[in-house]
Amino acid sequence: MKLLLPTLIVLALPAADAQTCPAAQAHSGATVPRVVELYTSEGCSSCPPADRWLSNLKGQPGLIAAAFHVDYWNGLGWPDRFASPAYTERQKQGVGVNGSRYAYTPQIVVNGRDWRGASLPAASSEPARVRLSWARPSGGELQLSAEALAGAPARIQVWWARLEDGHQSRVKAGENRGETLNHDRVVREYVRLPAWEGGGRAAWAVPVQAGEAGHASHWMAVAVDATDGRVLQAVEIGC
Repeated sequence: MKLLLPTLIVLALPAADAQTCPAAQAHSGATVPRVVELYTSEGCSSCPPADRWLSNLKGQPGLIAAAFHVDYWNGLGWPDRFASPAYTERQKQGVGVNGSRYAYTPQIVVNGRDWRGASLPAASSEPARVRLSWARPSGGELQLSAEALAGAPARIQVWWARLEDGHQSRVKAGENRGETLNHDRVVREYVRLPAWEGGGRAAWAVPVQAGEAGHASHWMAVAVDATDGRVLQAVEIGC
């Protein structure tokens, strides 16, 4: 089933209790990893194979994946507890920019481009144009920083997301009624930062939010060209 989307407002999810994590740092590499976004829903019968496919990407070197559960299926029989209007809006904003003509599920976006190939594109060997870093003092907030490198575009957009693995849902209604669905790389919080005029450095504080019991959090940050959504760099940190 393919649906056109209404206009929605991007919202960050409500804050939760702080998560206790050890001190750590993470820095992006010399090249750009493949960033895979899956737009999915527990109410969509064609989505479980895509969810399993995304789970198989977990831990692959040079690849960062995220599953955005959209909410426009929620009124069609089964409310997906992982869905958010913010994720629906993110998908909607990508229409046209990423090469897609409409929003659909399951949709795969690789490095800012709608992807329908049989296999993922090869990793880029070109030098990165942006450097990203996470830093987390023991028990403190996360610090996200970005630095423009040679060849960086004039305007850079940075977004971050908090992810959880190992979720399971028993679906009781809708197209997947009776199915047990397993999810990894589930986006539980997403924030799109104001566009940054490329050049020099920028930094942001990111509150450390509690993951659901039994599911440690990971944070990914992605820098894109603000004009065309092309991924410039990405990095991840976890507890």
